Amino acid sequence: MIASITLALALIAGPMADEGQGRPFLHPLFTDHVVLQRDVPVPVWGWAEPGQRIKVDLAGQSVETTVNDQGKWLAKLGPYPAGGPHVLSVTGPKSVEIKDILVGDVWICSGQSNMEWPLAAADNAADEIKAASYPKIRLFTVPKKIALEPLSTVDASWVVCSPETAGEFSAVGYFFGRELNRELNVPIGLIDSSWGGTICEAWASAGALEAMPDFKNQLAQIETERAEANKPPIKIEEAMAAWWKKSDPGSSDQPNWADPKLDTAEWKTMSLPGIWEEKGHRDFDGIAWFRKEIMLPDAWEGKETTLSLGAIDDRDTTFINGTQVGEMNNWAAPRSYKIPAGILKAGRNVIAVRVLDTAGNGGFSGEEKLMKLTLNDNDQAEPISLAGDWLYKMSTPFGQLSTPPEMMNDNPNRVTVLYNGMIAPLKPFPIKGAIWYQGESNAGRPAQYRTLLPTMIKDWRAAFEVGDFPFYIVQLANYMDVRKEPVDSMWAELRESQFLTTRALPNVGIGLAIDIGDAKDIHPRNKQEVGRRLALSALANAFGKDIEFSGPVFKTKEVQGNKIRLTFDHLGGGLVAKGSDKLDGFAIAGDDGKYYWADAVIDGESVIVSSPKVDKPAEVRYAWADNPVCNLYNQVGLPAVPFRTSAPKD
Repeated sequence: MIASITLALALIAGPMADEGQGRPFLHPLFTDHVVLQRDVPVPVWGWAEPGQRIKVDLAGQSVETTVNDQGKWLAKLGPYPAGGPHVLSVTGPKSVEIKDILVGDVWICSGQSNMEWPLAAADNAADEIKAASYPKIRLFTVPKKIALEPLSTVDASWVVCSPETAGEFSAVGYFFGRELNRELNVPIGLIDSSWGGTICEAWASAGALEAMPDFKNQLAQIETERAEANKPPIKIEEAMAAWWKKSDPGSSDQPNWADPKLDTAEWKTMSLPGIWEEKGHRDFDGIAWFRKEIMLPDAWEGKETTLSLGAIDDRDTTFINGTQVGEMNNWAAPRSYKIPAGILKAGRNVIAVRVLDTAGNGGFSGEEKLMKLTLNDNDQAEPISLAGDWLYKMSTPFGQLSTPPEMMNDNPNRVTVLYNGMIAPLKPFPIKGAIWYQGESNAGRPAQYRTLLPTMIKDWRAAFEVGDFPFYIVQLANYMDVRKEPVDSMWAELRESQFLTTRALPNVGIGLAIDIGDAKDIHPRNKQEVGRRLALSALANAFGKDIEFSGPVFKTKEVQGNKIRLTFDHLGGGLVAKGSDKLDGFAIAGDDGKYYWADAVIDGESVIVSSPKVDKPAEVRYAWADNPVCNLYNQVGLPAVPFRTSAPKD
């Protein structure tokens, strides 16, 4: 899904260039209450006139350095053990003193909306915020920012975790940090660098993505825009209109699907609001059109009105009687378009909405009560509800579309722009590791994600210069409708790609959310358990705690006649069917690849899977759906990792 994208008339170069940041004497990561990473050298840096001398004092150590020809200075101190508080003094052309510095572990918390989701919106938020008094946990929120090239600074500061500061911070980040602080008794620094609805490739650098041919054209476009940033404004509206005509049959002149005279005899009916994946068009990304006829009384003739449609995922272009009346490219924002006098008429009127969805869900995702037409300046006239049956026709699948013209302004879903604006400004600040909750916006490209996510992780590790630091991934939660029969699922494949990343790279772990999601909400509220499970991985793998940190993980498959025996790692005291006397979530297939729900029983440290419909079984899937019904756990209460026995080996 795409969030916070607005069509712009011009590419504004000022905020994109690093010079526009106003390079400070001391980098803004170094403010009162900062947490520095323990047990590694600590770089401290900033900017001044070339040739000037800078002296840095911290915790009994003193280092002098000279500003280089590019106007940057950097001094390395430490390593330091966990502790504090300390004072940092920097003297030169200016004098700066930073107080209340702690030394502990620093974690980046990044991804899309489920990482951005604030503590104030989590389960039991009021009580959690009231109890969020942790003076040795410090919070740093990176402002949302996109850039054509890597920036050097960030406009933010550290705050002490308290009921006054924690509410708007990442809930997953907070609960993860709270667990570590409790268990390790060391200061924890949390850097929230997240943006809802964003794609993974936006968080990787150009140098990293050059190794993936998939992004060659997008990288070239970014480079062209960077080189032309100071040239006259680009006429995005003209470019977009040409793209629509080239890409969408409904946008051609004859016939134009917004035309009120269009013959719609072959169009089908869909009840709105609703996501089209839940209404017969599973896994469709691309362009679709919707039309609705309404009859207006004479009193509405020629009057100014407001058309409300709720949120539309991702981009809509809305027409009334063939005239465009609104357009927005923000999957989460409710549509509200003011309709000038003269557009509507008494009698028959036609509303047409062209929708472009690039990944994940598509369609009208808002509330029924928000779909209405309101007569302005007339409190006596009842709004006309637009919820209910609409005609619709699917147009062009996303895989057949070229990349639409894009402007930089407010568009986070372009290659490299979030790495440039929200990750690059942090380096080389030493960190302990990172936690990552993202993937919903890449769910339409799960095979690509198998390469993309490891590429991004290696990219970050190179940037922060502390080796192969721990990186922990939240696997996508269960979401959307439960399926009655076994099906293919891009969400399941994306989860698999996330898990395979833990096998492809060292020091990469996973925290499951397969059992705490919501069929109707892509944002599970139980962030406490997500943070706890991530912390289990960190405590076991980064800090050597002797604890079970994972649910059962598929290990081997053995065909035994008309059954398949599966074995698992991470038994955690033994396998259990949580909440039931039977296992759910297993499907079995023969060589034809047709899957049927299976009978599955626990046999010691194994699970035996069979079905009367499959005489010669070959493969098994478990929890292989958008929203699977599944209940294999271990004795410590952690759910089994979804899997298929035919998983890719590379």
